[in-house]
Order: sequence, then structure tokens, then C-alpha cells
Amino acid sequence: MAEKIAKIISVIFHPFLMPTWGFLLLLNSGFHFSLLTWEAKRFLLLVVIFTTAILPMLSVAVLALNKSFDVSMTNRHDRIIPLLSSALFYYIGFQLLNRVKVFPVFKLFFVASVLLMVLLLFVTFRWKISVHAASIGALTATIFALAFRSGTNPLLSLLAVVLVSGAVTTSRLILKKHDLLQISTGYGLGFAVLYSVVYFV
Repeated sequence: MAEKIAKIISVIFHPFLMPTWGFLLLLNSGFHFSLLTWEAKRFLLLVVIFTTAILPMLSVAVLALNKSFDVSMTNRHDRIIPLLSSALFYYIGFQLLNRVKVFPVFKLFFVASVLLMVLLLFVTFRWKISVHAASIGALTATIFALAFRSGTNPLLSLLAVVLVSGAVTTSRLILKKHDLLQISTGYGLGFAVLYSVVYFV
């Protein structure tokens, strides 16, 4: 039963879906982003979904045509091309947002995410780091950085990301996809990169 729940959590909060959840949370978390028009919110979500979810999933689907590729990406070598392509797609997302007037933090999110993907890629060449943990760590850092930077207290959003962080990291341990060091390193890297960029830049 625990493994089944852990699998569901891992799918719902997959790294390909985390940016979409993150943007939905940001747009409904009490920050001034809620003042955006529906048209602006729709454009943002379309860019996010297309460049961080649809395109990365399509690239994995293409890779899956090769029988030697493991879709679950248990082997760290199977993660190299998806990470590389994801970095490229995030950069495309940044360029799309750069053509319109939106809050700078959204662009910062994409820039920081590209940097995170590149760092994860370099680590993956030598070691199996948890991308799930890095993704939720990045989202958690974004909410905390914005809260401190704007002086607001989005309590429900902070509580949500902390609870999801616990659920995701615990699920990866239950499924034995990673050990504690791989998970804590992934989470720490994701948190450090996004917090540094969103808060200080």
C-alpha cells in the first residue's frame, strides 16, 4: 500500500509537472501576481506547460522508441539526454516570456531552472542525484525567496510546499529510487540555486 501511494505521489509531482504546479501556486498564493489579467495568466501557463511538460515528455517518448532506453530512467545515464533537452526547452520558455511584459520573477524562474538543469546534468555524469527532490526543492525555495523579498506571508503556500517536499522525498525513499544522500543533495541543490537567483538577482 505504501509503495502504491509513493508511486502516485512520484507521478503527480514528477519533475516535468512541478513547474506547472509551481506557477499555479504562485498565481494563487497571495502574491501580487494574482493581479494579472486572465489573458496574462493563460499565456504564462501555456508557456510553462508547453516548455516544461509537453516538450520534455515528447522528447522522452521519442527516446523510448529505442528499446535500450529505460523510460523510468533508473540508470543515471538514461537521464542525461532528458536533462539536456529540458534545459533547452526551459531556455525556449525564457525567450518566449522575454518577448512580453511579465513580472521579472517569472523570467528569473526559467533562467534559474536552466542553471539547475545544467548543474544536475553535470552531476548525473558521475552520480545519481534525485531530480524529483531537486524539483520540489526549487519550488520550495521560490516560494520562500518571494516571501522574504516581498515581505508577505503566504502561509498556506509555504505549508503546501513543505508538506509536498516531505511527501515526495519520502516516496523516493520508499520506492528505493534514491538513498538519503542523493535525495538531500538534490533537494539542497534545487533550493540553493532557485533561492539565490530569485532572492538576490
